[in-house]
Amino acid sequence: MRSMSTLTRADLAEALNRKLGLSRSESLSMVESILDHMTVALEKGENVKISGFGTFLLRDKAQRIGRNPKTGVEVPITPRRVMTFRASHMLKDRIAKG
Repeated sequence: MRSMSTLTRADLAEALNRKLGLSRSESLSMVESILDHMTVALEKGENVKISGFGTFLLRDKAQRIGRNPKTGVEVPITPRRVMTFRASHMLKDRIAKG
C-alpha cells in the first residue's frame, strides 16, 4: 500500500530553494505569486492551462432537482460554477509508469 503524503506550498518553496538557490522567503513568495495568478484567472472565468501538466477548466452547472437518498425528498440544487482538472497526456503517462 502506498503512503498518502501531500505536496504543500512549503514543499514547493523548498524545492525552488534547493534547485534555484533562492532564499526561503523568495521561494515562498514565488509560489504564492503563481498560485495568486492562477486564482485570479479562475475568478475571472478563464481556464488555466499548464503545458505538460494539465488544465483547470471552469464549467457552469444549471439548476437541477436532487434527491436526499435517505428520505427521498426532492430538493433544488442551485446553479453554480465548478472547477475540474484534466491532466495532460504527458502527466498521465508519467503517472502510469510510476
